[in-house]
Amino acid sequence: MTLLRELPVQRLQFYLTAPYACSYLPGRQARSQVVTPGSLVDTAVFSELARLGFRRSGLYVYRPHCDNCAACVPVRVQVAEFRPSRSQRRCQARNADVVRSLRPLVFDEAHFRLYSRYQKARHAGGGMDLDDREQYRTFLLSSRVDSALAEYTLDGRVIMVSLLDRLLDGLSAVYTFYDPDLPRRGLGVLGVLSAIELAGQSGLDYLYLGYWIAASPKMAYKAGYHPLQAYRDGHWQALEEGVA
Repeated sequence: MTLLRELPVQRLQFYLTAPYACSYLPGRQARSQVVTPGSLVDTAVFSELARLGFRRSGLYVYRPHCDNCAACVPVRVQVAEFRPSRSQRRCQARNADVVRSLRPLVFDEAHFRLYSRYQKARHAGGGMDLDDREQYRTFLLSSRVDSALAEYTLDGRVIMVSLLDRLLDGLSAVYTFYDPDLPRRGLGVLGVLSAIELAGQSGLDYLYLGYWIAASPKMAYKAGYHPLQAYRDGHWQALEEGVA
């Protein structure tokens, strides 16, 4: 395993942002620790940063570093040991007619239209529902690491897209958006299950799911995929089933 000290970490710098309103816990202030210069963060460097709880958004690499709050917990699924629950198997069965294909990070008008519909339905008023094509490209199509779009179609129509980073030891699920008019499909669950499957097919150990926040309905769902590890106190440890 490549060690962080063997990478150009001595040339990386880490700075704290000013406080800003937390996106997940109302009434709280958040801060992020940001990596710079971003030009040094290639796949190998980001793989090691991901093991330290960092995430990527476009060319921006960060992890939460909030004053008096540690609610954001990095989590990853252990791919080889993962077994879907009964409800997850039902989700797979419901979506047996969905076709998955991997695409490069190239602008696709159908993807952008789906993204816009998803943002307006799920995140109205949060700012992302106003994203134009250039903001979309910056957020989802800008990457210095090994990235791809997993496209999901139903009868030839795009119903979900997942941005995935291929790291040295796993896949990182960066962002997923899907058709908000198909709630019975459970597309969010399908996206996670499919990414776990892709990681396994690639011989990778983990699916990095980002931050689990027990008190946030938008983020608490990640505790439903086991075995799950959480990065706490400087190392990865098992997150027990049934945590809430």
